[in-house]
Amino acid sequence: MLLNRTRKSSVGLLSGGEGKVLFKFSVPIILSYLLQQVYTISDAAICGQTLSVDEVAGVNDVFPLLFIFLQFAIGCTSGFSVITSMAAGNENDVVVRRSFATQIVLGAILSVLLTIIAIVTLDPLLRFIGLNEANMGVWTAAYDYSLVIYIGIFAQLYYNLICAILRSLGDSTTPLVFLFFSTILNIALDLLFIITFKFGVIGASAATVVAQAVSAIVCLIYIFLKYPTLRLKRSDVKADFSFYSQHLKQGIPLGLQFSVLAVGIIVMQGALVNFDIRPDGLMEAGNPAQNGFGAANKLNNFLMCPMSALGTAVVSFNAQNYGAGRFDRIKRGTIKALLIGLLMSIVLGGIGLLLTINGAYQYIFMSTDKITSQSIKYGNVYLYVDLSLYFILATLHVLRSGVQGVGYAKFTLIAGFAELVARTTICGFIPALVNGGAINSTSSLASYISLCFGDPGAWLLAVLALVYPTFKYLLSGKKVTSL
Repeated sequence: MLLNRTRKSSVGLLSGGEGKVLFKFSVPIILSYLLQQVYTISDAAICGQTLSVDEVAGVNDVFPLLFIFLQFAIGCTSGFSVITSMAAGNENDVVVRRSFATQIVLGAILSVLLTIIAIVTLDPLLRFIGLNEANMGVWTAAYDYSLVIYIGIFAQLYYNLICAILRSLGDSTTPLVFLFFSTILNIALDLLFIITFKFGVIGASAATVVAQAVSAIVCLIYIFLKYPTLRLKRSDVKADFSFYSQHLKQGIPLGLQFSVLAVGIIVMQGALVNFDIRPDGLMEAGNPAQNGFGAANKLNNFLMCPMSALGTAVVSFNAQNYGAGRFDRIKRGTIKALLIGLLMSIVLGGIGLLLTINGAYQYIFMSTDKITSQSIKYGNVYLYVDLSLYFILATLHVLRSGVQGVGYAKFTLIAGFAELVARTTICGFIPALVNGGAINSTSSLASYISLCFGDPGAWLLAVLALVYPTFKYLLSGKKVTSL
């Protein structure tokens, strides 16, 4: 069977101590996610050192908009892979291959639809976040960068699809290798397109798309070589409609959940800007709130990677054991994953707190001239709130991924909307209520602290939304019907 023919890079998820298996499977994913952060920061650093001020501003401004579409694509591929994992756990080579073929077809359809929608809505979305032709340099940079990334949605979708397939088969190491390859290639292309060819923001976005497209092609060749049973036959593409529907039922809710989270982040960042606006309507010199929060958020993204990776591991673990009928392992795995997550939250929170001393982390992400006592204050307060409540985030990753892994993707979407409601409510109304009036650069520290509770408030409400499916489908230790 398929699982018995894999190489040493694969981890057997159906036997052995659940905690040990989950940790071993998580480590390469953790490294992958950390490398992805290095990838993002390296790309930003090259742009920051080589592009004009307007071009850098344009690129930075559109990241939340890009996430709405790119995260939807990534969410869908992650959801699709649940079907593959279940078939792999059942050692059904035919269904694994049909699932792979189905995902390739659905990936093509989604790529076209997302690209069209993204391009059509690009102009109004840019205006929604406050960009227009009044600052033509920023507007042009934002538009050109986004357009190229949107045209290349297919590259990111298929790259993540193939990596998700590999993880669903127990191989979490190979995606790390290809991500390292993609990172090096992207940096090289950045330097070539921006510095040598002088392509500007188009060069920066084209480098990202080309690197991911090349990586996707190499990944596809690799997966056909390593897994002979994944070499598709014409009959595999002709799966019945219900099989396509099963994949969509798992992928679409998760894709929507990822996009919803991106919208929530946009709302929070929009509220943050007010703390840099003076009563006279002008921007505070140095933008301390935005810069401090931005640097702290970058550190936060790094520290969150291990917990997110644990969640990714739980998806494949639960799906394979569901396919194998090992519901007892799902129950024990959930409990042990929660304990691992708690330990992670303590260790990661401690590391983060150490880096807040004298605003040390800000010197990693910003030049010295941008760092002030105010930027440190804003950044540190945000981190104090989030780091102290990391255990809620760790719990969320385990429960959300666990429920997704046994096929109840609708609850992950419900949890996503719960996060959006909480973050929107907290960030949109609570700071002004605490401050006793509109927010500006003179607002009280308490009002800023209340804004920072947008993250943990969102995590908590999402966890509460997952309590019912957790007890019914993860901790019962009995067979559940999901598909």
